[in-house]
Amino acid sequence: MSDIRAVVDWLTDGARSGSLSEDVLEELCQRLVGAGVPLWRGAVFVNTLHPDVMGRAFYWEVDKGMRVAEASYAFLDTEEYLSSPVVAVYKVRQPIRRRLAEADCTIDFPVLHELKNAGATDYVAFPLFFTEGTIHVATWSTKEPGGFTPQQYTDLEAVMAPLTRVAEIRALRRTATNLLNTYVGRQAGERILAGKIRRGFVESIRAVIWLSDMRGFTALSERLPPQDLVDLLNRYFDCQVPAILDRGGEVLKFIGDGLLAIFPLADGGDDASEVCSRALACARKARADIGALEAPAGAEHLGFGLALHVGQVLYGNIGGSNRLDFTCIGPAVNLAARIEKVAARLGHTIVGSEAFAAHHPTEFAALGEFDVAGFAAAQPVFALADSR
Repeated sequence: MSDIRAVVDWLTDGARSGSLSEDVLEELCQRLVGAGVPLWRGAVFVNTLHPDVMGRAFYWEVDKGMRVAEASYAFLDTEEYLSSPVVAVYKVRQPIRRRLAEADCTIDFPVLHELKNAGATDYVAFPLFFTEGTIHVATWSTKEPGGFTPQQYTDLEAVMAPLTRVAEIRALRRTATNLLNTYVGRQAGERILAGKIRRGFVESIRAVIWLSDMRGFTALSERLPPQDLVDLLNRYFDCQVPAILDRGGEVLKFIGDGLLAIFPLADGGDDASEVCSRALACARKARADIGALEAPAGAEHLGFGLALHVGQVLYGNIGGSNRLDFTCIGPAVNLAARIEKVAARLGHTIVGSEAFAAHHPTEFAALGEFDVAGFAAAQPVFALADSR
């Protein structure tokens, strides 16, 4: 292990020279080769906690460099997954080695045929035992005649424990990021991970406010079976959330069938017209996608209402004791909620406040001024010209 000691020390120190997980694996493989382990291919498979992604795979080849792949939950039912040595390692909780250069080597996994045909002479898969009890896997292959020597195999064994700790730390960070992105949104999640978690910490920012609602939801909820209602809501929100995120918005809250989102403006607000244009394009996209949804039985179509406003909001942590919500509040949010109710009453799909419509004067038409709760003066409401 004379040359492997530096590799072990680098991992034990946290592999800090690699900023991303894929950087760590690439540098590890290069360091192993430099230490005399003739790697041709290395891979690490780590399960994750994500609503759409079951796990990530990191592949390195000496002549091709790094590749990262993500697997959906549907992959769990495929023959490729079920017949893989990775699943076998999960079951036996021990390393699996196949000396591919030997004539009597058992080729019991389809991937081994591919590796042998590509010239691999040896293959080993090691379990990575995380402290919370889950098992992940690292695999190594070589094209060296005769495969890994006993010393080279021992060197690979020596890096497994420190590699496991590095992989677990990186996986925990990614899991925290995934969960925050999933439940509070990417921008709010970044603020929380940056340490802005104290109750009462808020920032005053300018933003375009998006507040949407499904028409007739109360009646649907009384008529549809619970799971059908949940499935309908998910399809309905799928028509909005990707469009919002793709255009720089941040989804803050689902309130039954309601959705609150913001499109933050840069400091100074000089980009207000551009941000309003993105929000409006998003609104049209959501309206079209919702209009294309199959309506539930007994309904002619799925109704949708949206109010857009631009103004100052308080954005941050609000709640009780150690149970907080990262959201936005303020009169601007209240106004968006009130004019959305006006839209429902008048039968319009997309409406805007005076502040929002001013950025698109040729596309909005005035509906009039309306008394709304919480505001002393009547508020002008504008409808998108093609919003009925």
